[in-house]
Amino acid sequence: MAGHSKWSQIKRTKAVVDAKRGAVFTRLGREIMVAARDGADPSGNFQLRTAISKAKAAGVPAANIERAIAKGSGQGGDGTQLEEVRYEGYGPAGMAVLVEALTDNRNRTAADLRLAFSKNGGNLGESGCVAYLFTHRSEVSIQATAADEERLLESLLELDADGYELLQDGSALVHGPFTSLEALQDGLHQQGWTVREWGHSWSALSSVEISDIDTARQCLKLLDALDGLDDVRSVSANLDFDQNLDLEAS
Repeated sequence: MAGHSKWSQIKRTKAVVDAKRGAVFTRLGREIMVAARDGADPSGNFQLRTAISKAKAAGVPAANIERAIAKGSGQGGDGTQLEEVRYEGYGPAGMAVLVEALTDNRNRTAADLRLAFSKNGGNLGESGCVAYLFTHRSEVSIQATAADEERLLESLLELDADGYELLQDGSALVHGPFTSLEALQDGLHQQGWTVREWGHSWSALSSVEISDIDTARQCLKLLDALDGLDDVRSVSANLDFDQNLDLEAS
């Protein structure tokens, strides 16, 4: 699965459990607030539709979604004070880590990230230190299995897509240029595919493969610590594991 690291797969599994936590509801609410700056009507604001879709998939109550839209669109609250900030750093074994945050206090967020990195065998780096190891792309998850592969290939010939990956959960991840997310999502939907999720993702251009179980545990501990911070929106890493490692036992 070139370009789709083991950490990406683990995050998808974790999301089912994490969605039950209030912290995740808060994070998704912030995404809605930021998206709503460009308009409170989802039909005319694709970024807002994307944020609402993610929130609904995670089980965020409708009242929370409506409140976040109101705050972000200037009808109350402090949604307009949030800004998007990107941080970069290194983890154990030279793992590259890229963190996106939504924050109303850069100093606080940077301090929290620096502490999480240092306590878990990593270092917060300078802007640009690892970004070149990733590409920012569009990703659309659809319901598909190996039996659908030929039809999927035919569909992608008509869309602005760079490729796809069949995953073990009965889905396929279709990816394309960063600017093509709306057209890609809409095109797959119009062709009859069941669209599960869509969004932008930092995909690793190359991976650091870990063959030692203790190092793998340390890497995951760092990524979990970063992912658990209130201001963090997403965590990406160029991490992969030797297929012989028993991660379930870790």
